[in-house]
Amino acid sequence: MSETNKLVATVRTEFGKGAARRARRDGLVPVVLYGHGTEPQHFTVVARDFATILRKDGTNAVLNLDIDGKEQLALTKQVVVHPLRNYIEHTDLLVIKKGEKVTVSVYVIIEGEPIGGAQASLELNEIEIEADALNIPENVVVNVHNLEPGTQITAGELKLPAGVTVLTDPEALVINITEIASAASEDEAEAEAAEAAE
Repeated sequence: MSETNKLVATVRTEFGKGAARRARRDGLVPVVLYGHGTEPQHFTVVARDFATILRKDGTNAVLNLDIDGKEQLALTKQVVVHPLRNYIEHTDLLVIKKGEKVTVSVYVIIEGEPIGGAQASLELNEIEIEADALNIPENVVVNVHNLEPGTQITAGELKLPAGVTVLTDPEALVINITEIASAASEDEAEAEAAEAAE
């Protein structure tokens, strides 16, 4: 467990929009912690420290909460960001235990270039996976180097780290390698379409 992901969680005693606004004005983020059959618990954490962790670990960050001197592992489940002002309005955290498997969504990233005259298009930006709570990959990288047009990569064909299982439909198309239509062939297609119309 990373010491850098340690956050002091202060129990919230005030609720409602006014209380949440005051907390944010003081540089705090309202947090709800739930899971494992426990009653939801309401806290605040320091916004700047939390934002630093999210920048470093992404939206599936595992936190080591210090609640009145007691440690509690938590997974970032939902982060609500203000659409205009770009500050964190609220976050939901999920109670986790060491060795536990969790279900999360991770981004797919394309690396490399397909064979000349081909392009790789991402048909699915995110996939759902099951992974150890303390070993969640930040993303799934797919190398398309020298792949030929007509190549298709489905969710079931993705290479995942050991212990990670894909939950997205294995047949779902993730990456499609197609030929780049040249300007000449586009002109020809337009000419053919015009002829057909006449």
